[in-house]
Amino acid sequence: MPQRVTLKDIANKTGYTVNTISRALNNKSDISEQTKKYVREIADSMGYINDSMAGSLRSGKTKTIAVILSDIANPHLAHQVKLIELNAVEYGYNTIILNTDENSEHERRAIISAYEKRVDGILICPVQQNEDNIKFLQSINIPFVLIGRYFKNLEADAVLSDDIKAGYLATKHLIDKGFCKILFMSAPKYISSARERLEGYIKAHNEANISIHNELIHCTNVKSGNAKEIMDSIIENHINFDSVIAFSDMLAFEIKCVLMNVYGNEADTIPIIGFDGVQSHLPLPFKFTSIGMEKDGWAKEAVALLFNRIQNPNLPKEKIVRNVSLLNFDYVNDNDIIKSK
Repeated sequence: MPQRVTLKDIANKTGYTVNTISRALNNKSDISEQTKKYVREIADSMGYINDSMAGSLRSGKTKTIAVILSDIANPHLAHQVKLIELNAVEYGYNTIILNTDENSEHERRAIISAYEKRVDGILICPVQQNEDNIKFLQSINIPFVLIGRYFKNLEADAVLSDDIKAGYLATKHLIDKGFCKILFMSAPKYISSARERLEGYIKAHNEANISIHNELIHCTNVKSGNAKEIMDSIIENHINFDSVIAFSDMLAFEIKCVLMNVYGNEADTIPIIGFDGVQSHLPLPFKFTSIGMEKDGWAKEAVALLFNRIQNPNLPKEKIVRNVSLLNFDYVNDNDIIKSK
């Protein structure tokens, strides 16, 4: 193995002391700009790379955060990871990404892995099958922020979207267009965002004095690839619906594909609304309305809150709820939506 270039090697090459080399590379004010430039050029030519581990041992900080997500294959989460990394760099932090695949055991391993890597903080979209992993995270005293989901009975920093409003806006939009048999394809109710979007769905129906039919409310695995079986069953059992609200844009994509396979071009008469606003940054061959947050989602707020928690561990916990709005990507003009028979 080639030997790592050290500060001593650079000192021997330049004739400066190790202390001068260190201060030059760390841009200290007591070193002239000419000397800094010369030392950097020599260090670069020798292939010097800063030993961040040694620095972290001295400071107690690794300048690294972990981002633990449920499904990094989801374009919405992938986009948020990109934004998290860009925002973390502004604070001088690097990012490592860990995937749980919506599995509690994988989530526990991800938390342990982040702890072993001595990260300074964690952003986590929790699986929520139970509270055990978040209680474990609290016990090991790593600053963390929940993103996208939260626990009512656990005090923790969190950055969320207004999911009750999201469910309400989606449902009201369809009701205002004359649809009253709205299929709601949700995720399991133990997920806080699914539970609150359903609450918004119910609120909009009650406000419009429209009866809610239990056969129109279904739950599917939150991961992609699980909608077809349920949709096939709904269609085979002749459950009458005229529009669809899906837990996520990814789920909406799958439902759209099922409807196109069954109904062909007539599928365009069945409007679908998803959540996350994926089409705002990912062009797609077919369009539909979505409910989403502002452009940066929860990334900027989450990184800022985590950094503040790292710097000030004793501050009161904070829950930030971000506003949502209806993002109209309909494949037809709003005024031209035709109700399915």
